[in-house]
Amino acid sequence: MQRSFLPLYLTNLFSVVNTNYLQVLASFVAIGWLADARAQSVYLGTIAGATVLPYVLCSPLADRLTVLFPKRTVVRLAMLAELPVMTLAIAGFGIRSAPLVLTAVLLNGLLAALFSPAKYALVRDIGGEERLSTGMGGMDGVTFLGVMVGTIAASLAVDFALPSVRYGALAGFAALGLVAAWTIHADEVRSRHFRSIDPVRFLRRAYRTAKRYPALNPVVFALSAFWGSATMLQVGLLAYGRQVLALDAAHTGAILCAAAFSIAAGQIVAGFIDRRRFLLGACLLTGWLAAALLLLLYVVPMNAPGFAITVALVTFDLGLFKLPLDTEIQKIVRGPQLNTMLAYFNQVSFLCMLAASGIFALLSWLAGPRAFLPLLALVFLLVPAALTLKHHKLILALVRGLLHHRYAVSLEGLEAFTPGRTYLVLPNHPAMVEPLLVMMELGEFDIRPLADEQFFHAGIVAPMVLATVDAIAVPNLHGHRSAAKVAAARGLTETVVRALASGRSVLFYPSGHLQTEADIEDLGNRQLAYNVCSALPADVEVIGVRTRGFWGSMWSRCGRRRSPGFVSTLLKGAWLWFFVAPFRPKRRIDIRLENLTGRVREWTKLPRSGFNRRLELWYNG
Repeated sequence: MQRSFLPLYLTNLFSVVNTNYLQVLASFVAIGWLADARAQSVYLGTIAGATVLPYVLCSPLADRLTVLFPKRTVVRLAMLAELPVMTLAIAGFGIRSAPLVLTAVLLNGLLAALFSPAKYALVRDIGGEERLSTGMGGMDGVTFLGVMVGTIAASLAVDFALPSVRYGALAGFAALGLVAAWTIHADEVRSRHFRSIDPVRFLRRAYRTAKRYPALNPVVFALSAFWGSATMLQVGLLAYGRQVLALDAAHTGAILCAAAFSIAAGQIVAGFIDRRRFLLGACLLTGWLAAALLLLLYVVPMNAPGFAITVALVTFDLGLFKLPLDTEIQKIVRGPQLNTMLAYFNQVSFLCMLAASGIFALLSWLAGPRAFLPLLALVFLLVPAALTLKHHKLILALVRGLLHHRYAVSLEGLEAFTPGRTYLVLPNHPAMVEPLLVMMELGEFDIRPLADEQFFHAGIVAPMVLATVDAIAVPNLHGHRSAAKVAAARGLTETVVRALASGRSVLFYPSGHLQTEADIEDLGNRQLAYNVCSALPADVEVIGVRTRGFWGSMWSRCGRRRSPGFVSTLLKGAWLWFFVAPFRPKRRIDIRLENLTGRVREWTKLPRSGFNRRLELWYNG
């Protein structure tokens, strides 16, 4: 039976509404208690820090609770405990006690931290794998809707509501959340893995566990940077509205609500897009767009409406940026380990949020309420770039977008690949850019390429990309032939065969150099393909790749005595990509795949020269 997300959504909604209502109410009231602008900024940072500190310290305990109790029980007990915490907050506001209000904020953050992994893990338990993107999109949309409702309710309550209504709403939201929590139904998958509740030990062990999942840590760190930035943006807008734009609580709250509404809308739109297209592949674009808009806010003087509109554009874009990262965690991690990885993500993200609160307080003290904007722009300039370079699928998506802008690719024979099998892939080599194209087209099969060792030490980007795709270094024997290089070259066959035997597919170029004539592959006396195929594990299949259409390209050796220089050709290609390629027809590239396993095993019975001739005939046919 298909379960409904609605009870979980409502529970999350009222919890987030109450958290933000309490935080914003405490922030506006605190501003009224303090006259000095610097003290106001520091106090705002302290309130934000009190909200997130429990996540840093108690995320391991939250993971342990999902082992000891059903996740629904954890959620229900947390919502029940929210009632006495809100009573404490009401008392603090009533007697104008800042320490008491801060204590209530801290305890409310503790409850939110303790049931956060449980509520997000319930998304899969309720909707299953096929409704994962929809469920996460709805949860995130509801979260930011709760931020919006809590923010605007607190803003209006400060200026217009009676104290009894203003503070009584805290208990009302808590009661509604408790009722919704009792109606959640799910087919739960329980975890039996007990983890340390020591936050430092848990963080260290969870990090090592996360390294077993491809690209999980980069996704966690990028999403944590988002949450740290969101914290700084929220606190920064509170200070900016009052101190720079001279707005009252209601109008400052309206800007915060516009931001929350926009990010919720971005999350919901992203949830629908991500079911049809690989939206995570656009994170570089969405992150850099956010950076550009944040710089615009800093550089261009704006009135309140213009500022609010630009903030709404930033946050809508950030909704598109965030949702695919949330979904990716649940796609990467399956089964009981998901609870632990969500607790780990909570701990890392709230460490970033805690740091952001402190950084905001320090920046505001030293440079004023506008200083956070260029810092956030720098974050969204660097984080998406770093994530892209550390995520295999993102690199391939970026390459796909760049190359398809210039090349019209026709791919034939993809049915030669069966998911779950191990393959040795042997392409011909017509151009320097062709390996990127082949890897892009075969990216879903997780193939390890061989790459010249010089690229592992060339600058910063190339080594990161090669490490991300788990490339195997090929010794460069040109020039000085040291004994170590020769030994490494001889050991390369064993390295490739060992990778294949472990179940990893491998791609390398038998010729080892670019074609010197149009569509003519010359293997010469090369030995790696022959040696590897002679020792091929029994369950490994060989796929030949024949590419046509690159001869005459600036990446080929057409009209040259030597291979084109990589850096100079890359710079020329970038200029042509932007200013010339849009006005020229795309170059047609034909790629043919064929299973050569049977023939290759027969060819290995011949001498090496005979093997190379047979492979050449196939490439040149």
